[in-house]
Amino acid sequence: MLPTRLPKGVQDTIGRTVGGLGITPNAISLFGFGGNLAAAWLIANGELLFAGIVFLFFSALDMVDGAVARATGLASPFGAVFDAVLDRASEAIVLAACGWYFTERGEQVQAAFAYGAIFGSIAVSYMRARAEVAGMSMRDGLFRRQERVAMLTIGLFFNGLTVVIGLLAVLANFTALQRFWMLRNGMRE
Repeated sequence: MLPTRLPKGVQDTIGRTVGGLGITPNAISLFGFGGNLAAAWLIANGELLFAGIVFLFFSALDMVDGAVARATGLASPFGAVFDAVLDRASEAIVLAACGWYFTERGEQVQAAFAYGAIFGSIAVSYMRARAEVAGMSMRDGLFRRQERVAMLTIGLFFNGLTVVIGLLAVLANFTALQRFWMLRNGMRE
């Protein structure tokens, strides 16, 4: 539903500008991860609006690191894996913080949904990774990372975390099953 990358002209401009400052793509990935750790800490402490701002800003850096890598000629297989691992870890830590937040408030059902959202989030990415191992591209699916980030940000901004976590758990796991089905059909062909 949402774009995975910025428009090419914007990417090139950002990549050249940030790369010209001597900032490496891996440093941007690591900085984004650190920012998401801060967002998780804010969530665990009940500072949901501030957490949403921090989470959105540092998650948006995911579109910058690749642009810098391409613009500076520093794109590498290791960089791609490094970025992907930190993206998954960032999302899992933020969702775990949501689980912590709910547990601290005695909201066990919501906490369970938060952990279900972690599973779904990781399963979506795992299906993509397994598809790539099998030589297939797997960027399709209803609820990819950018949609999960957008929805979680909305929940944090507007104090709707309970509803959003439930939706994330259901839709992320549905997307994982959707990708599993696409992978199954692709491997049969």
